[in-house]
Amino acid sequence: MANQRNFRVLVFIVAYNAEGTIERVLARIPASLSEGYEVEILAIDDSSADRTFAIGQKIKAAGSLPFPLHVLFNPKNQGYGGNQKIGYHYAIKNQFDFVALIHGDGQYAPEALPDLLKPLAQGEADAVFGSRLLSRGAALKGGMPLYKYFGNRVLSWFQNRLLRTKLSEFHSGYRIYSVAALEKVPFDRNTNDFHFDTEIIIQLLNAGCRIRELPIPTYYGDEICHVNGMKYAWDVATTTLKSRAHELNVFYDSKFDCRAGHDTNAYYGLKVGYDSPHTATLELVPAGAKVLDLGCAGGYMGALLRQERGCHVTGVDMFPLGANVALDSFVKHDLNAGIPDVKIAEFSRVLLLDVIEHLAAPEAFIDQLRDSMKYCTDTKVIISTPNIGFLVIRLMLLFGQFNYGKRGILDITHKRLFTFSSLRRLLEQRGFQITASRGIPAPFPLAVGDNWLSRFLLAVNNACLRVLPALFSYQMLVVAEAKPSLELLLQRAVDESSARADALNSDTADAAHYGK
Repeated sequence: MANQRNFRVLVFIVAYNAEGTIERVLARIPASLSEGYEVEILAIDDSSADRTFAIGQKIKAAGSLPFPLHVLFNPKNQGYGGNQKIGYHYAIKNQFDFVALIHGDGQYAPEALPDLLKPLAQGEADAVFGSRLLSRGAALKGGMPLYKYFGNRVLSWFQNRLLRTKLSEFHSGYRIYSVAALEKVPFDRNTNDFHFDTEIIIQLLNAGCRIRELPIPTYYGDEICHVNGMKYAWDVATTTLKSRAHELNVFYDSKFDCRAGHDTNAYYGLKVGYDSPHTATLELVPAGAKVLDLGCAGGYMGALLRQERGCHVTGVDMFPLGANVALDSFVKHDLNAGIPDVKIAEFSRVLLLDVIEHLAAPEAFIDQLRDSMKYCTDTKVIISTPNIGFLVIRLMLLFGQFNYGKRGILDITHKRLFTFSSLRRLLEQRGFQITASRGIPAPFPLAVGDNWLSRFLLAVNNACLRVLPALFSYQMLVVAEAKPSLELLLQRAVDESSARADALNSDTADAAHYGK
């Protein structure tokens, strides 16, 4: 890591109608920062109607500050969040290490900057927030109105519960970000409104960034508040709910899609310990069976079948097997190119678990599979796929939502989706006979953990899908076998005719013999 003295810090001041406070805010930035950092100041006037910009320019011309000052003016008001976007882009473009956000109304003490910068300079955090609520009673003593205090507490409690965090408050505007952390998150997609601060916290959490809180003094003077409290609370609550829904793959929002370190097959790992296609398949595959796992996604199911059922498993996938996963054989192959070069008649079970929805042309693939099985008499195919008719998807459509995401029924990699009837039609029209079919409930343990709530939700879901599987099944699982092909039926007819003709000839010959 670079020496602390080499860190470049941008002190970024967002200002709107701050002519009465901007000069004092600038003057309070500690000159001692120069002892540890290379500091510049950026003040962006967000199209104020007063003399904020003129005063900033006057201070710049006087050269009375210990640091270089840049003063910009937005010709059109960008909003609190929009103004931040411009400042952070400036910091990235000019290759600063850290950017400290300060409000031009003087509500947050610039004197605290040296303390807030330390965790960043020492590599202990990616973002540092100044908290008014870490010190008991300090916020109220500093003049925070009672309704704001309790509103902050309630909203922060709500957000901590949903986001599984322990921040003392989400609503402080005093923040210092590592520019490297800002580069990891799509803050440009965030709102221009005041709940920008909530959205960027969620983005940092999703990106795995470390957030540190330090206490700051609270000061409320005669500044004008431009925030509509009720609207702000509503925006914060709905944003937090949307982010949680995004995490649960009920709703997708690209601005929250910044979670780092995801393996391509990470979402397709083994799902056991609860009702899932994997547990159902484990029950359906007989011990010692020879299994072809098409689209094996790391080989986890095949490895389980070998371990639990003593099966001989051949895996096929375009990606390599997972770490420490061993199968009897593996074929690297993209199923979009068709059936791999294997003799399917040698296998008693063929698995297509969560595969056909990823195929660009599932009809052509099923045709090829059926053609490769035209002489198979004992091979069964086990297929699972999401149910696009699931209740949650129907409700989303009712409210105009159809959002692809990272996981779930509307996984962004899914190309074709099915209902029970369309899946049955796909298979039957292409020469397969479905011998068993069942619905699979939503993977609540995967979403909310293996606890009493997930077990309760699974029980309710299972009860509902037994009555209306088309509506309450999260996934569908079918067992199918190839109907005899026309070629095979013709050959059987020829063989049977030949056998019967031989029998008739034999009977005639016998009759003639005994008649003599």
